[in-house]
Amino acid sequence: MTRTLLPTTVVGSYPQPEWLIDRSLLAANTPPRVRMRQLWRVAPALLEEAQDDATLIAIRDQERAGIDIVSDGEMRRESYFNRFATALDGIDLDHPGTVISRTGKPALVPRVVGRVRRLRPVNVRDVQFLRANTEHQIKITVPGPFTMTKLAQNDYYASDAELAMDYAAAVNVEIRDLFAAGADVVQIDEPYMQVHPTDARSYGIAALQRALDGIAGTTVVHICFGYGAMVKGKPARYDFLAELAATSVQQVSVETAQSGLDCSALAALGGKTVLLGVLDLSTSDVESPGLVADRIRGALPYVPADRLIVAPDCGMKYLTREVALAKLTAMVRGAGLVRAELQSSAEARA
Repeated sequence: MTRTLLPTTVVGSYPQPEWLIDRSLLAANTPPRVRMRQLWRVAPALLEEAQDDATLIAIRDQERAGIDIVSDGEMRRESYFNRFATALDGIDLDHPGTVISRTGKPALVPRVVGRVRRLRPVNVRDVQFLRANTEHQIKITVPGPFTMTKLAQNDYYASDAELAMDYAAAVNVEIRDLFAAGADVVQIDEPYMQVHPTDARSYGIAALQRALDGIAGTTVVHICFGYGAMVKGKPARYDFLAELAATSVQQVSVETAQSGLDCSALAALGGKTVLLGVLDLSTSDVESPGLVADRIRGALPYVPADRLIVAPDCGMKYLTREVALAKLTAMVRGAGLVRAELQSSAEARA
């Protein structure tokens, strides 16, 4: 994907401007699973243009920070989840269902009333716009089939396993179109594998693999404990991680900063490239480059440097733009410190 040692990237989202969305309303609610149009401050007729402008800001901020592999910041999304999940056939958008979220509170979710199918490309224009506006490598994200299954009310399928496989088929077709549109990396977001490890082992891995079948481009699966702004007291270990080694995904995105993850768990991922989360997004305190470097060094005994990509723990949408830019800048500088150490060591051995 890139020859740079310890390249840097983002997990997906970047703070949306206050003029684009009502950020206080966003923060007061769990991530939307169904449509939440009241978040947008811009009239529908002008919304796409406004989202394009916000995307340009996100791209330029990532470039200013020195990020190697940039995203569109997910400026067009109310959440990482709902833009894709509500665009599929088989969903009753007018009569949503309810599930208990990972925070323990009821949440409105898509209600499945028929066979789930992708009717049209959902994020292809996003990739095309991103590709046209940066020379950097680019990534785009899609919600994973297991997470969509866990955040849906199943009123049609005989089992959640069957539902997950049709979600996976929809994701697979979308990923193919995203690569055709110019994406260098496609990330599948699967946070609920950590929440429901037993079901993830039972049918989630099979659904993830179905989403990946026949895909030739660089793919990554992001598995996390939830947004740092909303989930406190994260455990220092994953309940579901090593199982991803059996899939064909090339990269696995994990968080280590907020949770203080024991990085020895990363050795179980075998030959996967690891997107190492090194920014704690539960706080607006900006890490020093030295602290970022320490977090990277903590992974090196378990994952060689040529299989590490440096990233935030999770999406950054709940931070302010100022804080997000400062954190990314520190992350890039921290990666540079470790890169220089490794290169110096290699030269000394030569």
